[in-house]
Amino acid sequence: MALPRTPRERWVEEGLRALADGGPDAVRIESLAQAIGVTKGGFYGYFGGRQALLDEMLDAWESSVSDDVIADVERQGGDARERLVRLFAVVSARRAVPTDITVDLAIRHWARRDGQVASRLRQVDDRRLAYLEQLLGEMYDDPAQVRARARLMFTSYIGEHFMVDRHRDDPEVAAATTRLLIG
Repeated sequence: MALPRTPRERWVEEGLRALADGGPDAVRIESLAQAIGVTKGGFYGYFGGRQALLDEMLDAWESSVSDDVIADVERQGGDARERLVRLFAVVSARRAVPTDITVDLAIRHWARRDGQVASRLRQVDDRRLAYLEQLLGEMYDDPAQVRARARLMFTSYIGEHFMVDRHRDDPEVAAATTRLLIG
């Protein structure tokens, strides 16, 4: 009886986990196979090589942290304020690969030394900021205020993960932060 084939997504997920743990140099086919508990031969049934996996990892991350998040928020509807509150809740709740912030931070670090990754990161950040600006544009008339609020929200989200903060998981602090940022 043949063993079931390891799904392609499993290789991508394990690659993202390795990236989050050790950066792009930690994404090694042999190590991934060992972590999954298979031989590396199955890898080549899906990917032509390591670069193909890295590209697919970026695709999975990009989709999951931008388009999928926006679709989740928009699916339930509501006014702009309700969607912003829901957006904050959705991104705060996503703690699994590939949406875990550690993957995002690892990609940001990787982008500092790889121009193609930096380009992809800019596209994702631009998409995220555009969505924030869209929602805030429904609430505020001043385009400068809309852009400034969107930038503050986004940099606050990224920046908070660089802090060792005892209030990070405090729901009262999270609610107060949301109120301050939304206005």
